[in-house]
Amino acid sequence: MLSRDTVIRVENLTKFYRLNGSSARYQTLRESISRAFKNSLRHSAKQNGKVITGDNEVWALKDVSFDVKRGEVIGVIGRNGAGKSTLLKILSRITEPTSGCADIRGRVGSLLEVGAGFHPELTGRENIYLNSAILGMKRVEIDKKLDEIVSFAELEKFMDTPVKRYSSGMYMRLAFSVAAHLETEVLLVDEVLAVGDASFQKKCLGKMEDVAKGGRTVLFVSHNMGAVRGLCERAVLLEGGVVVADGDVYQVVESYLSALSEVGFRHESKKHGLIIEDVAVKNSDGERTNCFSPGDDLNIEISFDAPKPIQQPYILLVVRSIHGTCFTANMLIDGGRPNVIEGKGRLCCSFKSIPLLPQEYTIQMAIRTKDGKDVIVHSQEVAAFSVVADLEALGFKGEFVHGLVQKTFPVMIPYEWTLPDGSVTSICLAGESPVASNQLVGAL
Repeated sequence: MLSRDTVIRVENLTKFYRLNGSSARYQTLRESISRAFKNSLRHSAKQNGKVITGDNEVWALKDVSFDVKRGEVIGVIGRNGAGKSTLLKILSRITEPTSGCADIRGRVGSLLEVGAGFHPELTGRENIYLNSAILGMKRVEIDKKLDEIVSFAELEKFMDTPVKRYSSGMYMRLAFSVAAHLETEVLLVDEVLAVGDASFQKKCLGKMEDVAKGGRTVLFVSHNMGAVRGLCERAVLLEGGVVVADGDVYQVVESYLSALSEVGFRHESKKHGLIIEDVAVKNSDGERTNCFSPGDDLNIEISFDAPKPIQQPYILLVVRSIHGTCFTANMLIDGGRPNVIEGKGRLCCSFKSIPLLPQEYTIQMAIRTKDGKDVIVHSQEVAAFSVVADLEALGFKGEFVHGLVQKTFPVMIPYEWTLPDGSVTSICLAGESPVASNQLVGAL
């Protein structure tokens, strides 16, 4: 039973999936009885603190529990496969849990996948009415919101076009606009903003800030730690389907980033046959570290294994702070891609003399194929590091410096003031602007 101020209650939520199984095949009575008996054993074992799985089973969630108060904006974070999307699908009633329960009070709006819930043969306008009606909104309510939804999505010319002809970006614009503008008490948002361009992402985050300030409850799944820290006061960290941290957003994000730095990043693209074995952050001496000073060189080393050749892949690296992107190395622009990668090898990107203030930073990586369209690795956090320094030794002598340096924009290029009396004060973190260079280190 939910208390008056509790909007979402998740209790002992567990979900497992069978791999390489067929859910369409009819079962015999003997198979049904056997399956029920196995489920009973699992439940009994789980009650005793044990988890039993077969070789073809994977646990997406394990005994997840937490409450969400009315008006809270909570970030749900974790690595790929941690169970974030499964959690939101259960809360959205798209899938059922294996055990446990998830109760929600109020009308729920969700944006989990691009175009989810859209009928491809219907127009954009018709899909707005369809989605709104499914949420229980009356025609009069929809009419009042229609112009606002269309204007935000910037799709006025295409509203009477079947959505099967929309690009993924157009799908995303309309889907987000519908979810954000409908009168729902609870909004569930998965990592879909990565589909849109930078300007629309900024627009979406601004809208979510408005939604949060309006008193609506939001669960926000994202790999963008800057967006999570900017929108949320609380965060829940999932790891292997288990809640490992729940509390203040800054502390939980810091815990996540520390684990990211220690464990390293690994990713396998079965479609393209590429394995990213590790992403290491190193200093100018080639030593692995997650602590730098302003003006240091920042080296990002990517270890890979390509059993079959991949022609001219494009790699994008983004250094981000809580405020957003600081700078990037983008092979789509600089053209510094290798002709082919095959077997085991390394790629290294060196950012020279990073002009960064003392803050926490993350590194995002994405990899695309030769034509720049097919994604091998979706954009996601792969590493983290900190910049530390004695601010006074760098020339910062302002009375507010210690209170503001963690909140101000982090990139600081050299500058100087010439005062009326002719005196000059100057700041020089790095001595030069950041330059990104990509170089293939070669086979291991």
